[in-house]
Amino acid sequence: MNSVLFSNPLHAPHLLVNPRLSPSRSGMHDHSFALPQHKSANNEADGTIDSVGTERMSGRKRKADDDLQDRDYDRMSTSPSASPATSSRPLPHPITPRSTKRTRTNVSAGRPLTVPRLLETLDAEDMRGLLRSICDRHPEIASDVIQAAPRPSVASTIAVLERYEATLRDAFPLGSRTSSDYSYNRVRQPLVQYIDALKDFTPHFLPPNEQQPTTSLNYLDAVTNMIHRLPNWDTYQHNRHKQEAYDEISKAWALVIREGAKRGGGFHLQYGGWDQKLMTHNEDSGGRLEEAVQGLKSSVAWPSDNMPSPAAGLGDRESIRHQLMSGTYGQDVAVSTGSW
Repeated sequence: MNSVLFSNPLHAPHLLVNPRLSPSRSGMHDHSFALPQHKSANNEADGTIDSVGTERMSGRKRKADDDLQDRDYDRMSTSPSASPATSSRPLPHPITPRSTKRTRTNVSAGRPLTVPRLLETLDAEDMRGLLRSICDRHPEIASDVIQAAPRPSVASTIAVLERYEATLRDAFPLGSRTSSDYSYNRVRQPLVQYIDALKDFTPHFLPPNEQQPTTSLNYLDAVTNMIHRLPNWDTYQHNRHKQEAYDEISKAWALVIREGAKRGGGFHLQYGGWDQKLMTHNEDSGGRLEEAVQGLKSSVAWPSDNMPSPAAGLGDRESIRHQLMSGTYGQDVAVSTGSW
């Protein structure tokens, strides 16, 4: 029995009795009373041990917490930028930018250019090509263009013809005679384009399309000088372009002279120096402008070596008109100075 009750060596028999809880010291060896004393003493001993361990553990935990707080304080004091933000710190107010009203543009999808913006990207050559193709596809638009476009001046037309002339001149091969057949074959295409341009522009400056004789004469004078500069080829057949150009310009001179003679008795022809210019052009062309010269002689009173004097062959009215316009009227009249 005793071996069963005191099998645990940690519980000595004399420790099972608590003298403070015992009612009498004489009953300490009473086994009937020892059992409850054993139970109470065992529980108290266990509670004492547990409380001591708990106090040790709590002390270690408080020491560990204190060490951890010290390390956190040191880290925060040495690195302020890495310290966590506290809830008591006031948050900065966001800076609201000034509201500026901007125009909204629809750029969410691509779109073609408008006609004014598209025309701004075209140069003069592209513009002419575009307008030419539109007029070819729509003849009714061509008439509108002719009516709306400003009339070309003599200077602008001569500038266009000079570009054709420059293209012809640049087409001549280097090191070859300009009148040779080889040179003609090289420049035949720009030569034909140049002659065609002359034929197309000339009717625009002729009556009745052009009502001012001076404008027509200025154009014919400039174009005739350009025809003089065309090369003379060794082969006779190659010169047909230049000969045809002389024939066309001679007829144009004759037409302008006839229409100019109807206005003011040919004043612009006689006293604008056109008679001398036409004579010079006829000589430079080798007599190719003889038709224009004869038209000038028949249209106005023009004295020459083979013609009688206008005062002798014309009537009194024509003679007086000729004298007035030439400034010789009254030179043959003698003025007598008599006495009163």
